[in-house]
Amino acid sequence: MLLEEKIWDTLLRNKRSRLERASHITSSKIVHHDDVVRLFEAVIESGDKICVEGNNQKHADFLSEQLTLVDPKKINGLHIVQSNIALSTHLDIFEKGIAKKLDFCYSGEQGVRLGRLIKENIVEVGAIHTYLELYSRYFVDLTPRVSIIAAQSADKYGNVYTGFNTEDTPPIVEATAFKNGLVIVQVNELVDEVPRIDIPSDWISFVVKAPRTHYIEPIFTRDPALITEVQILMAMMVIKGIYEPYGINRLNHGIGFDTAAIELILPTYAESLGLRGKICEYMSVNPCPTLIPAIESGFIKNIHCAGSELGMEDYITARPDIFFNGPDGSMRSNRAFCQLAGHYADLFIGSTLQIDVEGNSSTATLNRIAGFGGAPNFGSDSRARRHSSKAWLMAGRESMRPENATMPRGRKLVVQIVETFKEKMQPTFVERLDAWQLMDDFKLDLPPVMVYGDDITHLVTEEGIAHLHKCKNLLEREQAIRGVAGYTPVGLARNKNQVESLIARGIIQRPQELGVDPRMATRNLLAARSIKDLVNWSDGLYKPPKRFRNW
Repeated sequence: MLLEEKIWDTLLRNKRSRLERASHITSSKIVHHDDVVRLFEAVIESGDKICVEGNNQKHADFLSEQLTLVDPKKINGLHIVQSNIALSTHLDIFEKGIAKKLDFCYSGEQGVRLGRLIKENIVEVGAIHTYLELYSRYFVDLTPRVSIIAAQSADKYGNVYTGFNTEDTPPIVEATAFKNGLVIVQVNELVDEVPRIDIPSDWISFVVKAPRTHYIEPIFTRDPALITEVQILMAMMVIKGIYEPYGINRLNHGIGFDTAAIELILPTYAESLGLRGKICEYMSVNPCPTLIPAIESGFIKNIHCAGSELGMEDYITARPDIFFNGPDGSMRSNRAFCQLAGHYADLFIGSTLQIDVEGNSSTATLNRIAGFGGAPNFGSDSRARRHSSKAWLMAGRESMRPENATMPRGRKLVVQIVETFKEKMQPTFVERLDAWQLMDDFKLDLPPVMVYGDDITHLVTEEGIAHLHKCKNLLEREQAIRGVAGYTPVGLARNKNQVESLIARGIIQRPQELGVDPRMATRNLLAARSIKDLVNWSDGLYKPPKRFRNW
């Protein structure tokens, strides 16, 4: 019996066919911005897996707009695989019938609209991923056939310079280009010679000089003027109750005013405790402007960044010992590597919208699926880790293990820092997460939990610190959580005697047990109390966006 001859290069043949269909649009890699819709209709096929670069900050916004203009009779049923659904155009293609299925990580301000489209069966969700999870699947079963990215500049040959905001570009491009997919890049400028070749020309299919600079969102800028005394108190407790005793030296900060407060009292409060050179030297975090005083004070030695931040370019260039800069002087960010660095750090500290009595937390609330980004990777115990540190070993010794277990293990510290009430007096602590209802509403396989309770080691509120990893069982964990939940319904349902016992054992520590004087928690403790103060700390190198200038 003769077997039919197997063809092993179908993807390559398909790529050549797509490029041939585009040959009437351009004879080189350069495509005029007026021809982008025709290009898309020539090289994209219905049902394709498509990645439209939408990061935390950098967006291929012009090409995303052009994708909404293709004829849905020609292109439909696209499967979108991208990390961040941040722009309205990212969802317009679903309402127009161009795209149908979505695998993503985070949706931010588009979360409410996305929730509605899922309910209306306009968007079919494959999964809500973490960043590393989605990047990994680019190399397994979600490999894009066409990827649309953004960069600073390109030369006539198609060599690309990404600039300060490389972000998600490397895994997107590599997965696509090395599986015979097409990579289309929008750039701010065409130049004779790029400052640094971040993507070689033979990985790039087409280059489009967009009619405007690609959009970058300064999401990591926190105005010190908005930091409250409650947040300063919590920051003091974190430094005194966690960073100092564990010697936290390699860490990742989530974004928010809570962690900004920690950064801004390093040169004051942490300095008064003699902690310079002992904590917070190595960080995987974006170049948040609130880090400037700690850098200038000699606390921070090294930062690897997932992206950049508008206005920080000159400061970063002037501090190459701190940041990972190229020979041209500009930083090379990389979200995949930064996520990996944070995963194997000693501590992650971040915030959330809801926490239940088991310690499970989520940013997905009713009618809104915001996604999680990198928090589940950062906020989980790195069980594959094998190198030791003081913090890792100490947390491992303190953690409750299964009965009769003999093998010692280390443990990553995972901290959730929240106020007991959010805006409009909505309690952060709940008996049952909205995630359970979302699972039913959106037909998900599991509740969309951001960080699982058994991964959290510490919970910090204005009431104190709960050392959850020291709890013997779920009942103790529940009472430890209720013990720092304040006057929320969850907190008021605490068992007073059990909470007092947890305080006596040091599982709950209030400010007085930590030796933290709440009267010191004033804005005078902040090393910078305004954006202008941050500019002054930087010797004028930090140039904040206009919307943050009030002088």
